Formats: sequence, structure tokens, C-alpha cells
Amino acid sequence: MAQLFFHCSNDDGVWIDRRLAATSNLTEAMEQATRVVRSLIMAPSHEDWRGWTLHASDDFGDEVFAMPFASVLGKSH
Repeated sequence: MAQLFFHCSNDDGVWIDRRLAATSNLTEAMEQATRVVRSLIMAPSHEDWRGWTLHASDDFGDEVFAMPFASVLGKSH
């Protein structure tokens, strides 16, 4: 079982996740990351999330994967 932080960043700043999320494998970690991104996108906000990226990092600070919010948002019409 891996424990990951889901930090988020854009060109203007970084949002630091302070809670480790337990995941049993990479697929589960990516599903959990997608839920984090969706929850941020769906929250009432004036933020333009297209330039944000979620960075999944282990407790040693090593990045496991990055997920651009745009990959969850899809193409704009």
C-alpha cells in the first residue's frame, strides 16, 4: 500500500496537500486523484482550472505521476 500527497499547482502558485492518502495501487491512486480534481472543479469558485496540475507525490517527496486538470475537464467547446 502506498501513501500519496495530492499537491496542485499552476503558474501562479502551489496548493500543498497535508494529508497522506492511502492507495493500494497506481490505478486506485489515479482514480483518487481524478476525484480530487473533480471535487476542486465542481466547488463554487471563480478559478480557471485549465492551467492547474495535480502532482501525486510519495512521503519522500518523489513525484509518482502528474495529472493536468485539463485531462479531467476535457476539451472546451
